[in-house]
Amino acid sequence: MIRHLLASAALLALAVPAGAEQVFTATLAGHAYLPAFTLVAPPADAPRDAWVSGKFTRPQRNERPMSVMGDVGAAYGGHKTGISLPFLGQPVQGMSGFAMNRAEDGSVFTLTDNGFGSKVNSPDAMLFFHRMKPDFETGAVERIETVFLRDPDRKVPFRIAYEGTESRYLTGADFDPESIQYLDGEIWIGDEFGPFIIRATADGRVLSVHQTMLDGKALRGPDTPGVVVPAAAGKDFTVQRSGGYEGMALQPGTNLLWGMLEKPLLGEDGKPEGAFLRIVTFDTGKAEWTGDSYRFQLAEGAAAIGDFNFIDETRALVIERDNGEGDISLECTGEDKSACYPLPAKVKSIVLVDTAGVDADGFIRRIGTIDLLDIADPDGKARLTTQSNRDLSGTFTFPFFTIEDVMRVDDTHIMVANDNNLPFSGGREIGKAANNEFILLEVADFLAVK
Repeated sequence: MIRHLLASAALLALAVPAGAEQVFTATLAGHAYLPAFTLVAPPADAPRDAWVSGKFTRPQRNERPMSVMGDVGAAYGGHKTGISLPFLGQPVQGMSGFAMNRAEDGSVFTLTDNGFGSKVNSPDAMLFFHRMKPDFETGAVERIETVFLRDPDRKVPFRIAYEGTESRYLTGADFDPESIQYLDGEIWIGDEFGPFIIRATADGRVLSVHQTMLDGKALRGPDTPGVVVPAAAGKDFTVQRSGGYEGMALQPGTNLLWGMLEKPLLGEDGKPEGAFLRIVTFDTGKAEWTGDSYRFQLAEGAAAIGDFNFIDETRALVIERDNGEGDISLECTGEDKSACYPLPAKVKSIVLVDTAGVDADGFIRRIGTIDLLDIADPDGKARLTTQSNRDLSGTFTFPFFTIEDVMRVDDTHIMVANDNNLPFSGGREIGKAANNEFILLEVADFLAVK
């Protein structure tokens, strides 16, 4: 969730052009948002510890609510975000994936990730998913339901943070949920720490946990339970930190889960194996890995992906991004970074791929892209102002660090949303925490291309 910049520099050097894929225009058809400072109370039977979250985001425990101002980090200019922690309750933030299938009432399944960015600082951040309904007429986002994940049947194969409690709610010290799918009344979640796939009931009870297998070997990262210091990158683990299942698509017809890693795997030398991401498939009916794997080629300048969802039996949408945030016109040019962006957003795209088109090296075919930094807004649908030093009249941009949600709405529209990393990201305005924004894009030509 939070920034891992050293690895991204290597990725930018390795990345290659995406080729001759076509760039399509997107038009803003609707804009809604959930305010950044949106909190939810833990369940009544949750440990008292969970009623104040974010106590461990600094080296020493801090239990004084709203006593430490959030900021974007030194690498991003150190701008304050206007929201302080610890929080009284749990933050409804980090929209980190849309399920392809909607709930019976038409609401969208989305989820909050591990909390505050790492395993170490999120032991009091509860894990949950939501049903939400953005209203593009009013600009509001209704949270219909929040479901907290729990493990009363002890299906998690390692010790959890709330191990000794009766309710056994899961926290950000246990998993980092980044992708979600809804199938036959059950929830499937892709995790970054293991990386694992978690199967749960619609009311949040864990049914099973599946370790990722690739070429007959278990994939592990530096935060996988059982990996201990000292651990050699490329030997003891090959998945980068925060590099697990950022995207996990559900294929119509087959009900296969296509899990895409957020970042390249590490080779034996401890360096990224290339400017591509691995994809593995899981059979939900058999509850086992198929043994098949594929590759997604990153475009030049891209460091990671944000979400992955099918739009038909073979074609799918992928969010591709760099690690920047903020408008390019405010890029820093001097030592003073108080009113500029040291790492502005440059690559924020939706890529259309065809999983039926696989070359000899296992790469799925890239068909076309949409630039989320150049969206047409002729009707003035934008509800929030983007701070810039250029004229953005008639143009809408989505300049967030982590854009992690995309889904097909109908034959002509898709919906996209961001993870606002509360209270550690901005993007729209310097000195202001990013909201959880939902945008509706008219992209008929894009969705029709094959």
